[in-house]
Amino acid sequence: MKRIGMLTSGGDCQALNAAMRGVVKTLANSKEEVEIYGFLDGYRGLIYGNFRMLTDKDFSGILTKGGTILGTSRTPFKTIQDPDPNGLNKVEAMKQNYYKLQLDCLVILGGNGTHKTANLLRKEGLNIVTLPKTIDNDLNGTDHCPGFASAAKYIATSCAEVWQDAHVYDTGMVTIIEIMGRHAGWLAGSAALASLTGCGPDLVYLPETDFDMERFLADVKAVYDQSGNCLVAVSEGIHYADGTFVSEAKTSATDGFGHAQLGGLAAHLASVVKEKT
Repeated sequence: MKRIGMLTSGGDCQALNAAMRGVVKTLANSKEEVEIYGFLDGYRGLIYGNFRMLTDKDFSGILTKGGTILGTSRTPFKTIQDPDPNGLNKVEAMKQNYYKLQLDCLVILGGNGTHKTANLLRKEGLNIVTLPKTIDNDLNGTDHCPGFASAAKYIATSCAEVWQDAHVYDTGMVTIIEIMGRHAGWLAGSAALASLTGCGPDLVYLPETDFDMERFLADVKAVYDQSGNCLVAVSEGIHYADGTFVSEAKTSATDGFGHAQLGGLAAHLASVVKEKT
């Protein structure tokens, strides 16, 4: 009898349920008797021993179901080795729950931070199997991640629909679409897929390349002067040559990981375009 633990951690995305179902189906096809223990709400379930045994019924009909049947939570790696408010050693608690259930391995679905914690548990002697999951498509050592394709399709479709709306009227306009991506431009880059239907953005700006406001304004003006419209897809993480985020100066807030809260970039760029042109 094999005992397999499973959890989903980090931000939500499509394909989590499908990935888990694929693991379970492969185990079932191995003809070996297996028990699956699902930890609820990500690493929190593993820390506090919140789990339930999963059956074939749990994985039936979830192939195209969004979210995750196990729930998730965001547990920053930089805090995982700190005690919880009650003084509990989280790493030791995860190890104890792993051994208490006599697991043969723990299957973890998650992104960059999730994999850092998974690697920590591996170093602590646990048998870990990880599956890459991130809409950003930026996990080292992978060519594509479950979750990215669905997000890319959504972005491309949205850009195509905005393009149609922007070209309805005979009055010209500059339309700027802000797309997620702090350091990785895969999502913003996927906006170009809309070009396959002739409805793609005229300009795309990614965080992998330093942003120059004057060059941006010149590019927008050149496209607008030629066609009377300009559709721009821009990653929220674009930054100047000194590393400062273009949108960072507009907010002093931080997110749950202590990063500068990005957002409002499209509105900021739109106001600059309106003022300068």
